[in-house]
Order: sequence, then structure tokens, then C-alpha cells
Amino acid sequence: MSETNNDQIDLGSEPVNEDFDPFGSETDIGNDTSADMTVHEETKTETPVSEETKTETSSLTDLKDVSTAEVVDIKEAEKSQQSFVEKPPVFEYAGATENIDDTSKTFDELRIEKAADFPELEDGKRVSWTVEYGKIVKAVADPKGTSIGKMKADIETSKEFLDSFKRARDKNPACKVKPRVTAQSKGVPVYKDVFTNMDDVVAAGKVISIVPAKDGNVYEIRNTKMGQFITPVVGCELLSDVRAGFIPALPRIPSDLLMKIIAFFRYFMRHGADNEVLLNIYWDKRKREFVVDAPEQCVTKVSVDSRISEDYENSRYIHFMDIHSHNSMKAFFSSIDDNDEKATRLYTVIGSLYKTMPEIKTRFSNGGKFWSIDPEEVFELLGAGNPFPDEWREKVRFREPHSDSADKIGDDGHEVLSVQAG
Repeated sequence: MSETNNDQIDLGSEPVNEDFDPFGSETDIGNDTSADMTVHEETKTETPVSEETKTETSSLTDLKDVSTAEVVDIKEAEKSQQSFVEKPPVFEYAGATENIDDTSKTFDELRIEKAADFPELEDGKRVSWTVEYGKIVKAVADPKGTSIGKMKADIETSKEFLDSFKRARDKNPACKVKPRVTAQSKGVPVYKDVFTNMDDVVAAGKVISIVPAKDGNVYEIRNTKMGQFITPVVGCELLSDVRAGFIPALPRIPSDLLMKIIAFFRYFMRHGADNEVLLNIYWDKRKREFVVDAPEQCVTKVSVDSRISEDYENSRYIHFMDIHSHNSMKAFFSSIDDNDEKATRLYTVIGSLYKTMPEIKTRFSNGGKFWSIDPEEVFELLGAGNPFPDEWREKVRFREPHSDSADKIGDDGHEVLSVQAG
């Protein structure tokens, strides 16, 4: 043991409080203890204490009421914070995600770099930026003068972010850098605008106003000192190109399911005095497939009265389509159908069921407004998807035009073809 200090330290008559040791170890402190030395119980040798250890011990001694578990939590939080601070920010736009390794570049420099892949980002005046970091979302006020790294660091050191981080379950959040093409990108002149009603037109007082009307048309209104001029609009650059139709979010109804439906309809045409029947088609969100339900119904040759099954009136199912038969009649939507089919969904009628290929008509209701569509948009019809075997196609050959070898007639009177592979 090295030489000890002869000056004795009076610890008093009270025993040393072992709670001061946050790690729960027992330390035997003798009277001969230097300020810069600590005694290990097992070896009884004195080891120099580093400045880092003294600082840590001092900070922990100040927290007399902090438990061992809380000290560990603090340490883990510090490690987590250090981990996400070192993570690079992420560029995120239009489904693309990429780490930003050079955080010294400005947001506008990043825009210029990405404009090669996303041409809509070429005009800096049309692009705004936000940074999403955990629960914090910040707009970038000066994209040309603000570096990505500085914005990230400013958020990380903000009280708002630190408070949010303490409460968050995710202790390793991503810093997402997101551009957005702003609504002002159209460059609408100050004297011209689009409105939804005449009250807004009058209040704005624009020289040129574009407004839709109850008759389904869109009108251009020009205010002059002579008066107000109003004409229908055709090809207005301020309006989007929109076409009526249905854009499916679900798969097409499988052809084997359609064939079962047709077989059900034919049964009641042949064995039920040519009656109509109804089926409802649902999308099962859990199984991700279509299911068909036959509701309770009372039918005649020209009508169906039914009640929707309660089994499908819950959030698991989407009521996708009503489909009913027209037995031997042609497929068409009657005035009765118009009155009944007002819910926003798809509707199909199948007629001429005595034919090998019956007639199919499909439409949708958009809040009571009907629009006819091609059944192939929602059904896998027969012949769709090339269902025949490849070897069938390989057996077919094509005759060369004006071929002399193709003009032979067999004994049965039919032309005999000498053909070459196509």
C-alpha cells in the first residue's frame, strides 16, 4: 500500500449511509483515504480516480433521491439520444426514400439534385419543405439559406422535441425531409380565380371568375364597366382534366365466382317460372376476397323484394355490388332499378340467360347519379387473362398469302393446306 496521509478525516459517529452508492455495492472507507484515491474492498489497494469518474460520481451524489433503476433509465435515454442524433436525415418523396449523407447542403440544393428524377421540383418557387422528426413537424422558412444539418440539430436541441422524446415509445425516430409542390404552382393571376358559388364570386370582385352551376356546367364570368358577361367554359386551364368513370381499388371479381352466379340465375329461370333473383357481393377485408350472399327475398318474373343480411352489416365487409337477373329478358336497368339503386356502389344485371353467353350490363351509382361502365372493369369475364393452354396456340400455323401449295382440294371437297409455321 502506498504512503497514506496522516491527517485523519472525522466521519462522525453516525454510520455511513449506504444509499449514497447508486450501484448498491458496499465500500469500506477507512480513516486513511486521500481525496484522489478510492479503496477496493477485495484487494485493499488504492487506485487513482480519473477525472471522468469523479465527475460522474459527483453528479450521481447530487441526486440523493435517484434510485438505481432511474439512473439506468437516464443512461439508456442518453444512449438512445446519441444513437438517433448520429442517424442521417432521410429524403422522402413520391414513394422514394434515401439517406442524406451530406447534411451541409441546403434544402434548395437538395431540390435541384432531385429535380432530375422528379421534374415537378424544378421550379423552386413552387416547392415548400417540411421536416418531420418524431412527433415534431417544422416548415422550412428559408430553403435556400438553411442547411439540412442545422435544421435537424435545431429540432434535436429544442425543448419541444426533448419533451416529446421523453414521452415517445420510439427512442430512435427518423428525421424525414419532405418536399411538397404547393397549391400556388398554377400561377393563377391576381385578377382571376376559381370559386364554388356566386356569393364568393361577388365577395372577391375578380375581373374573371370561374364557377360551377347547378345545371352541371362550369361558367366564366367577366366583370366590366359595361356589365357582367357569362359564358360556359370549355378547356379552362385552371380546371383539372376529370373524366366520369370508376377507378377500382379492389381486384376484379373472379370468373369462377361469376359462373356460379350465372348458374344460380339460370336455375330460377328454368325451375321457377322465369323469375328474377338477387345476390349481393361483398369484399371481405380480413380474408381479402369477394364473398357472395343470397339475402332473404320474395321474387316474381319482374321484381325482387329483399332484405340485406345482418351477417354482413359490420366493418369487416364492404358492400361492393348488387347483381340481379333478368331471366329470359334482355339485360337493362329499369325505372324500378333506378329508384332502388341509389346507394354509392356497383350494380349489375344479367339477362338473356337462355343464351350460351348471357348479356351483362354494369353501372355504378354515385350518390344516386348513374354511370354505365364496361363489365370487364370489375369482372374477370370469360376469355380474360389468356386461359387456354399454350400448347393449343403452338399447334396453329399461318398460311403464306398467294401460296401455290395452299390451293389443293381433298377428296371430300375441302381445301388442303400446306402451311409453314408462323
